[in-house]
Amino acid sequence: MSTKTVLITGTSSGIGLATAVAAARSGWHVVATLRDTARAGPLLAAAEEAGVAVDVQALDVTDPASIEACLAGLDRLDALVNNAGAGHIGTLEQESVEDVRAVMEVNFFGVLNVTKPALPLLRASEGRVVTVTSVGGVVGQPFNEAYCAAKFAVEGFMESLAPVAATAGVRVSVVEPGAVASEFVDNVKLDDDVLDKAGPYAPALSAYLDRTREAFAHAQTPRDVAAQVVALLAAERPAFRVLTSDAARAFAGTKLKDLDGSAVQTLTDGWVA
Repeated sequence: MSTKTVLITGTSSGIGLATAVAAARSGWHVVATLRDTARAGPLLAAAEEAGVAVDVQALDVTDPASIEACLAGLDRLDALVNNAGAGHIGTLEQESVEDVRAVMEVNFFGVLNVTKPALPLLRASEGRVVTVTSVGGVVGQPFNEAYCAAKFAVEGFMESLAPVAATAGVRVSVVEPGAVASEFVDNVKLDDDVLDKAGPYAPALSAYLDRTREAFAHAQTPRDVAAQVVALLAAERPAFRVLTSDAARAFAGTKLKDLDGSAVQTLTDGWVA
């Protein structure tokens, strides 16, 4: 039986990088994609250290031509891991609708842009789609309005797509990490200078940033999340939802049993007090 192929987006760092290496170690042919292949150094170094090879390809999830070119080079595709994304901190009064739209473009439409053209290949192989979302796709969080909106949209889309895709032999899953120690946090720019633009929301944002730094001080490792993604790829009957830590399960569980919304509001009120 020929080696199975998995395409992973957003592999320059963090969960994507760790998943690419872990999948290669598990015997997958890994097409490791990133927007700028000049940033592939850490990925290639990690693969070399692990004694595996990955096929680095350029793919920008917001550029249909880039996606088409990448997929056109594949003879087969057995799995797609949607991992590319971008964090964002802000609140509606202090940012533009265009800012929010940009977050949706990467984190929601980026997933659709790649998944749609990949589905014919996945139908042919009876493969699977695994999308890395977040506990922010279950629980709305202060100053994460745009980011959580995008992740909520991804969760709803994939939950709705899953039974339809299954009729054509394609299994769909989402992976929901909590806090993960990676460059993703740095990219959100959790620095005190964001307070300068917060206006009347500065005290609440300061409290939120303090709480977030504490959460990420005890974060899960990308390697741990990657191991669970790779296990999901190999599972005979993959679950639709995988929460990657006890903390993530407890946090998301608050929402999933919160029929009137009061438990979540009580929890997140304390983040900005």
